[in-house]
Amino acid sequence: MTTPFPPSAATSLYEQDYYLWLEKMAHLLRTGKLDELDLENLAEEIADMGRSERRTVESNLEIVLMHLLKYQYQPEKRSSSWRYTLLEHRRRLERAFEESPSLRRYFEQRFAKSYQAARKLAAVETDKPISEFPNDCPFTPEQVLDLDYLPE
Repeated sequence: MTTPFPPSAATSLYEQDYYLWLEKMAHLLRTGKLDELDLENLAEEIADMGRSERRTVESNLEIVLMHLLKYQYQPEKRSSSWRYTLLEHRRRLERAFEESPSLRRYFEQRFAKSYQAARKLAAVETDKPISEFPNDCPFTPEQVLDLDYLPE
């Protein structure tokens, strides 16, 4: 039998041993002891998980877009490393959408803004002026996610 775990103690545990706090919150949820949950920190953690998933999608999208730009604008430097990076980050996006289909909507919402970030990154990586890259994304969302697509 477990000892009651008052919310104030749960909050303290959250600050002292995060992993133990997670285990305790999971146990309390499974056993229906909802009145003992550290609701404030639990709600914050759930919200943070969503933000983290969105940041991951945006980061992978920017990496794919940057490498597509590099691939298109530096054909003489194309490498298996670039193709590997494209495949790896496309697969990460694919897995994210399989696990959380609603993230695809976020992908579409952030597409243009992510392209602008990728454009700046590509300019730095290629040592080319940003003006050499189009203002509007030359790739469709479908091309970005297509595991086999490579620009010419």
